[in-house]
Amino acid sequence: MCLQCPSRSGPWQARRVFLLAAVAGAAAPAALAQVEVGKASVARNLVPAENVEQAGVQQYGELLAQAKAKGALAGEGHPQLQRLRAVATRIIPFTPQWNERAARWKWEINLIGSKQVNAFCMPGGKIAFFTGILDQLQLSDDEVAMVMGHEMAHALREHARARLAKSAGTGAALSIGAQLLGLGQAGDLAARAGTQLLTLKFSRSDETDADLVGLELAARAGYDPQASVSLWTKMAKASKSEGGLGFLSTHPSGPDRIAKLKANVPKVEGLYRAAKRG
Repeated sequence: MCLQCPSRSGPWQARRVFLLAAVAGAAAPAALAQVEVGKASVARNLVPAENVEQAGVQQYGELLAQAKAKGALAGEGHPQLQRLRAVATRIIPFTPQWNERAARWKWEINLIGSKQVNAFCMPGGKIAFFTGILDQLQLSDDEVAMVMGHEMAHALREHARARLAKSAGTGAALSIGAQLLGLGQAGDLAARAGTQLLTLKFSRSDETDADLVGLELAARAGYDPQASVSLWTKMAKASKSEGGLGFLSTHPSGPDRIAKLKANVPKVEGLYRAAKRG
């Protein structure tokens, strides 16, 4: 499915929007979180953040190159891509309060033509949506913001970094923890991370964490928090009718997830109303 569209603006012009948004976010005053999440995993400290982010950038570039070669990478003028970038531009300024490194990330978002119902955000702020998740679920802008906020939250909370550290085994990780700062070990880690980042399955606690942080990010950006409930209701229905969705292989749905979101929607409704007034 060819999604290339002609555009008068070059790639730098489109991506500059996200870089500027990140810089603006760095200057935004930190605000107290309205949702309650635990502290970020200490296991992630065994793995240098720079190496995981570098691996994410590398794998993201490879994925885009493959999509472009197949004519499946959306051109700069594609309306769905512009829609995604508009949503991202509103959310990005609120990311540094969850991770100060986000102010220095070169945020990027792209759209890939595929029937896959999926989306992701790599460490370092590299986001991709597949057309399947937009088309098959008929997502509203508010629901897109919930998906995007959730995926951003995984990157901000460094869930991949923690999972990679834990995957080596606690004993092994502790024994080589100091060595991870060496160039040789870091290079090996980056290579391993590059092959694992897209297939990582986060824990239930990581998923809850991303749901709540993403919910707050989207609400602060002026997106209706009730859309988090409608999104996962759609996911559950689609999973039954389609016999399984790619997104749900790493993001399982269920009544507990929806109930948790419903309980937290009131906590961020004030943020949403304030954003709409602004």
